[in-house]
Amino acid sequence: MRRIAACLALLTATLAIAPAAQAVTCRDIDHEGNAYVVCEVDPERENLRLFRADESGDAYGHFSLLKADLASKGKDLVFAMNAGMYHEDRSPVGYYLEDGREEMRVISGPSQGNFGLLPNGIFCIGEGWARVIETRDFLARRPRCRHATQSGPMLVIEGALHPRFLPDSSSRYIRNGVGTSANGDRAVFAISQNTVTFHEFARLFRDVLKLPNALFLDGNISRLYAPQINRADLGRRMGPIVAVTESTR
Repeated sequence: MRRIAACLALLTATLAIAPAAQAVTCRDIDHEGNAYVVCEVDPERENLRLFRADESGDAYGHFSLLKADLASKGKDLVFAMNAGMYHEDRSPVGYYLEDGREEMRVISGPSQGNFGLLPNGIFCIGEGWARVIETRDFLARRPRCRHATQSGPMLVIEGALHPRFLPDSSSRYIRNGVGTSANGDRAVFAISQNTVTFHEFARLFRDVLKLPNALFLDGNISRLYAPQINRADLGRRMGPIVAVTESTR
């Protein structure tokens, strides 16, 4: 009996000091007739970061290749999503910073496509926080990012929808993006299950997720890896990937 009691006491103590469950939660949301998957990450508790290419410089392109590379290093892929626009060689269109190393400078002027639908913005991951910051504000503030990716357009800017979004737009695509809280303690990623307009997608972040700033990441190639909901999207090769990893050793 004493041995059993001792084992129970040890188990209780172990559970008490064990780390909390992974701070990544994914759920389905329906809003105004549109379906979304939303995944929330706690940047303080999780290893949230960016990946683009392996040590030889070859772009991962697919979640499976990133997952395999991480496994060889004793790590697991917990969550991932495509994270910004890229050229044909999978290099980033705008600012890209990985582990403090800048691969592409900030593009602050006009450009083509959705990226150039100004204002655009930068998703900046710091030590224990993550923020979406409008590009001009980013250049003025120069926050200390550990990882960063630039994309566009901004969806929500300080609580307001992008001024060029039209409520009656006919441009509908599968879209994905990220929004953050004002103090950077919440990073919420969303991907639509059906085609949506920019205006509809932005309203999800502002009105449902209650986030003051949100950034469009891409459309058409929008992909999600979330094994907790049995999601591992296939498709065309990606450029930058935002991910949560954990050690398996």
